[in-house]
Amino acid sequence: MPQSTPKQPARRGRIFPEHTLPPEELARRKAEREVFHQRCRAIFERVRPEYMENNYGWYIAIEPDNEDYFIDEDIEVAHRKALQKYPNARHCVFCLNESGATGTI
Repeated sequence: MPQSTPKQPARRGRIFPEHTLPPEELARRKAEREVFHQRCRAIFERVRPEYMENNYGWYIAIEPDNEDYFIDEDIEVAHRKALQKYPNARHCVFCLNESGATGTI
């Protein structure tokens, strides 16, 4: 007859419960991210037709506060260009295609 190994007790709760955010804070952060993304998306939609024909499949990093954007064939280079000019600012990266998304599902 095989011996059974003792089971470890199931963990209850978080490892660091003091770092748990209240639902209101999580909702506030999500709303801020959505507003930020909408601002970036608006700029993307405005400039996409200008660049799609010659740069289809390239990447565009958008910094919405200055409405500045950086285009490159390589996603990392576009990201790096945005960070070089605006090291402390957030930005979004889109693909210059019909949807702005990259990859496949």
